[in-house]
Amino acid sequence: MSAAAAPHYDVILIGAGPAGAACALALRHSGLRVALVDKARFPRDKVCGDAIPGPALKALRRLSEDFYQELRARTPRADTQISRLVAPDGGQARVQWQLPTFSSPRLHFDHHLLNLVRRHTATHILENYAVRDVHTTTDHATVVPADGSTPLTAALIIGCDGANSVVARKLLPRPLDRRYHCAAVRAYYRGIAGTDEHRTEFFFLKEYLAGYLWIFPVGDGTCNVGFGMVSDQIAAAQVNLKDTMLALLAQHPELAPRFAGAEQLTPIVGFGLPLGGTPRPLTGPRFLLCGDAAALIDPLQGHGIDTAMQSGILAAAQVERCFRAQNFSAEYLRHYEQQVQAQIGRRLARSYRLMRFLADKPWVVNVGCRLARQPLIKKWLLKLVG
Repeated sequence: MSAAAAPHYDVILIGAGPAGAACALALRHSGLRVALVDKARFPRDKVCGDAIPGPALKALRRLSEDFYQELRARTPRADTQISRLVAPDGGQARVQWQLPTFSSPRLHFDHHLLNLVRRHTATHILENYAVRDVHTTTDHATVVPADGSTPLTAALIIGCDGANSVVARKLLPRPLDRRYHCAAVRAYYRGIAGTDEHRTEFFFLKEYLAGYLWIFPVGDGTCNVGFGMVSDQIAAAQVNLKDTMLALLAQHPELAPRFAGAEQLTPIVGFGLPLGGTPRPLTGPRFLLCGDAAALIDPLQGHGIDTAMQSGILAAAQVERCFRAQNFSAEYLRHYEQQVQAQIGRRLARSYRLMRFLADKPWVVNVGCRLARQPLIKKWLLKLVG
């Protein structure tokens, strides 16, 4: 569809990150008029840990083996084979990953994922398109741009616009619940001693158990280094994440010598993560939410690219159902909510309960790392944490 065409679509996807891109790819054979809008112009940085979990790649592979192979061929990355878990007492365990997994700066990963949409779908992509407002009526949904230009209309709106989703704020407003929210900071470093490009590292700390510090190689000798905690614990202990991360890198008995000669490449920047684990509305008349906008971050591990892509694909299936039935009501759209709960939400709820259980029990984490050295117990623990 050309830029001069009338601004009416069957579906408007707001947000061109992993959820929006996966949804657009899943709709490629639907015959629907699809627009994908984003406030940024790609490639753009996305503050994140940069770990691309195996289930995200598995979801893409189910859409198309060609998509999967093309993304891997084009995306600069560090393939992850092992994760090293360091307990509060210094004990450690190693996890060998079975699914293909890698780390890549979101600057590259999201750009190449969106390029799959460009090359393989008829989606009308609108970049530098900031959304000021969205609203729905009985017969259509409207997207109001921030620049005052002509609004777009569609039969359905899908909010894939992240943790600060305009769609969620306007159509499903709810107060911030710090118990189900995480805050984190990250920076890129080079020259960290003792790193292995194929190994990610997680440091669990006695004073900050409702979170962890990470070192994720992303290729070319560069590492994404970050620290995050659950927001209610940050507020209760009045933790300054940036200062705490710098102190850990300078004082932790293992980290201090490894970072002594490291070069910090970027400033430390922060981001928020809406955690999954509690049922919440994801739909309403003529709209639904995906990914971070739907609060689908894993509370235990902190990743959300996989659940974003999975929810985007589930949303595409719901879109096709809606058009077949010509039913865009809140009641009909709840089928998507039920699918997300069954395929994603229940697992996130288990992760949330486990995260809260461990948050004040460093001795359990210490024991768990020791036990995880035994193959049979390790297999059970990995199943427990997903």
